[in-house]
Amino acid sequence: MKENLNTLVLATHNRDKVQELKSILKDFPVEILTLDDFPEIGEIEETGTTLLENALLKARTVHRETGLPAIADDTGLEVDALDGRPGVYAARYAGENVSYDDNVEKLLREMLNVPREKRTARFRTVVAYVDNNQELWAEGFIKGMILEKKQGTGGFGYDPVFWVPERKKTFAELSLNEKNEISHRGVALRKLRDVIVENRVDIFLT
Repeated sequence: MKENLNTLVLATHNRDKVQELKSILKDFPVEILTLDDFPEIGEIEETGTTLLENALLKARTVHRETGLPAIADDTGLEVDALDGRPGVYAARYAGENVSYDDNVEKLLREMLNVPREKRTARFRTVVAYVDNNQELWAEGFIKGMILEKKQGTGGFGYDPVFWVPERKKTFAELSLNEKNEISHRGVALRKLRDVIVENRVDIFLT
């Protein structure tokens, strides 16, 4: 299939993630589709052992199946007191087909006796872009702390327990714009945007 240089596919079904990504990419003159527009693709199994492997795997698969330029990301939560866990397995930490709450509750149980000063953590995201001609990627991260209980009603995933010291709030207490300014995914996407412009990718220069 020939590429449509005005169309980009975000390789995800996650509506919360789509909202974030669309907000960050809103200034680009492209039509943004998601995996919801291609139900025949189904779920893409994340078999990689690193964030980069999974991001590239998803972007390559979607590009191959649709013929369109694709962007995919993979995010991990690295908690120092847990030797970097859940890491690349953050989305399925409590098992397959679990809820956000299931993952958060498992994390809090494992950190039950960890003192506040040792609850340091970081979110890390790798975002990959794949088209007919090239594969590009970038990484972003943000440091924070894991709270003892949830705080805030916004965001998704581990956001209610991820405290951002410089904002004195959890991710779940920030607006979408505030979160995008500092988040791991926002940083990674802005870096990827710079890489894309440097490599003069047509879709972003139209």
